[in-house]
Order: sequence, then C-alpha cells, then structure tokens
Amino acid sequence: MDFPTILANTLSARQPKTRVEWEARPAAVLVPLYLADGEWHVLLTRRTDSLKSHTGQVAFPGGKVDANDATREDTALREAEEEIGLRPQDVRVLGRLDDLLTVTQWRITPVAGVFAWPYHFTPSPGEIAAIFGVPLRWLADPANLVTEFREPIVPGPKIPVYHWYYREFDIWGASARIIRNFLDVAGAFL
Repeated sequence: MDFPTILANTLSARQPKTRVEWEARPAAVLVPLYLADGEWHVLLTRRTDSLKSHTGQVAFPGGKVDANDATREDTALREAEEEIGLRPQDVRVLGRLDDLLTVTQWRITPVAGVFAWPYHFTPSPGEIAAIFGVPLRWLADPANLVTEFREPIVPGPKIPVYHWYYREFDIWGASARIIRNFLDVAGAFL
C-alpha cells in the first residue's frame, strides 16, 4: 500500500480529539438533580469568600481529579461528599454532559445524578457558604437568562458570558455554561 492509502485508513479508523494549546487540568463536577414539590431542581453551592480561587462564586460540587479516582464519576461523587456531604451511595448517576474547557485551563467533566429530596447536607465550612436549589423550568425560561459579551484574551469575536440571577445568587462562568449544556440536552423534557 502507498502512504496516502495507509494514512487514509488510519485516519478513518480513529476518533478525532480536540487539542488545545495548553495542558488542561482534569476535573469533574456533579450536576445534582432532585424532585421537590413536583418540580425538578438542580443543586448548586456558593463558595466561601476565604478560598484562594473562585471566591464567593456559584459552583457545582466538584474539583480536580485525584490519582485514586478511577473515573470522572468517582471524582464528582468524591468531591460532592467532601464539599456538601452528599454520599455517593445516595446518588444515581445518569451520565456525562459535554466536557468544558475553561479559560483557567481546566477540562471539566460534568456528571448528572439524581438524589432523593429532602436531604441532610453537611457543608465543608472552609469551602461552602451556601447550598441552594434552582427549579429547572426557571432556568429553561429564556426571560431569566442574561447574556453579556466580553472582549477575548486574544483578538477575535466577543465571548458570551451567561448569567442567571436567582435570588441573591449570580450563576455565571463555567457553572452557567454547564447549565446551558444541560438545558440543550434535557430542555425538551422539562
């Protein structure tokens, strides 16, 4: 066989990946869902103001992948237990959403899971300032989404920044992008 044929066969047999110009650190978050008062909610946290990074921001329970984590699901469940006391055995994992590459050089794998409501949480005092739920129908209502645009780090088109202002919480950044992905996947079922 000639080189072009070998190369064509090799390329057709592989799944292309996305490559970035930097090494993205692996992380995973749990997208915890629960049914309360006949309505589906997503659970979020607000980080404390004393943390080194992302202080006071709304986030999903999650964090960096540890060497002992066999899967991203393991990471998401371990972090949820560490941060809010949601035990892995109390979560039914539903599957993964799309990975998210962040400007802070993380590759976040969101893992959707369901748990029974009500639940007694034990927030980590050094990490979590608040735990709250948001109805999925409220998030899916376009009237509740605010889109702003910021200049990119390098020349190029402006970047959309999504916000949901729910009660006293500003849901934006990676959390908002994960919710947008979730709504793209599940919105038709709400």
